[in-house]
Amino acid sequence: MAEAIAGFAAFLLLALLRIPLWVSMLLVGFAGFAYKIHLNAALSMLGQLAYETSMSYALSVIPLFVLMGNLVTRARLSEELYDAAHAFFGHLRGGLAMATIVACAGFSAICGSSLATAATMGKVAYPSMKRFGYKDTLASGSIAAGGTLGILIPPSVLLVIYGILTQENIGQLFAAGILPGIVATICYLGAVVYVVRRDPDAGPPGKRQNWGQRLRALSHVWGVLLLFGLVMGGLYGGIATPTECAGIGAGGALLFALARHGLSWRILGEVLVESARTTAMIFAILIGALIFANFINLTGMPNALRDFVAGSGFSPALVIVAILAIYMLLGCVLESLSMILLTVPLFYPLVQHLGFDLIWFGILVVCVTELSLITPPIGMNVFVLRSVLPEVPIVTVFRGVTPFIVADVVRLAILAAFPAISLFLPRLMG
Repeated sequence: MAEAIAGFAAFLLLALLRIPLWVSMLLVGFAGFAYKIHLNAALSMLGQLAYETSMSYALSVIPLFVLMGNLVTRARLSEELYDAAHAFFGHLRGGLAMATIVACAGFSAICGSSLATAATMGKVAYPSMKRFGYKDTLASGSIAAGGTLGILIPPSVLLVIYGILTQENIGQLFAAGILPGIVATICYLGAVVYVVRRDPDAGPPGKRQNWGQRLRALSHVWGVLLLFGLVMGGLYGGIATPTECAGIGAGGALLFALARHGLSWRILGEVLVESARTTAMIFAILIGALIFANFINLTGMPNALRDFVAGSGFSPALVIVAILAIYMLLGCVLESLSMILLTVPLFYPLVQHLGFDLIWFGILVVCVTELSLITPPIGMNVFVLRSVLPEVPIVTVFRGVTPFIVADVVRLAILAAFPAISLFLPRLMG
């Protein structure tokens, strides 16, 4: 137990020294394993884990979904989603911010990346909101917060990784993310309503469009619906495995990008390099986290934690609240992927021992890690948006996301109190 606490302290120290997180986890995990057993055993574990992870068929779903998201961005499907949402919400006060949230939810359903969603919608939605006189706080805050939906609404890379870590069915995890994603969208829309009621000048109403214009805008999103239907329909219908569905999605996104003349040989090369770079980053973090998890398991900390909770008399609900509070604190210093890889191997045996459903817990974990994307000082979505919109001060973006952080906490409380929201669709799948 003492070795595990020292390991966590060493990891956080290295992270605060700005050493890359995967390097920090790998170094501490390797050194701890060598200390507990032997240097040769640690070297053998390092080589075996790196080989098995890179050759894992289950993990091949990650680069395919990453490639799909990058190709979808090049196909400009995000613009059509935003235009359709704008047609229905643009005439309301704060309507363009609402349209941004809805468009982010739709784009997340075929992209699966929060950072890509925030970057893409920043280019698409921000100019329109500025043209109609929106304040920078609401404009940038709605984009940064809407981008976090990519981490939950399937296909989600984090849900894939959680499923691999806990041996839960990835198709059921994807199904479990749909209704919570809708709840998240509604909570974000409520945050926009709250902001414009307090400050009507933050989001002036736009011009109302007639039903003919709305239906015309809606007809342009058939590509998004078709791609989502192919991927999720094949998965939920049991026709294809997650990896096969990811391949279908990447192939479909490539056809859409070609049909819309969004690809040249140069752009295709950039897409492939960007996808390879993102995949390499994910796999490096995954390997480092697995090595660190092996060291933590070797110390017996998960079993000690389980025995402590069992003998303490704490109620299971209180334990879940404590775990979520720990995630909120970690979100201030860690990004979402590292946080899940670092903590899930520690917490999920305890949650399973308490009798909770691991699919429900996975949705809670992914939801609470969304906060790390918009909370200071890390806030990856905020920094991505800052790079896309250099004219907007980063302090303004953080002020803008504050109401959405409150909405996230409300959404998390709803999902924790009512597990049926997350488990309804997986139970329909059997």
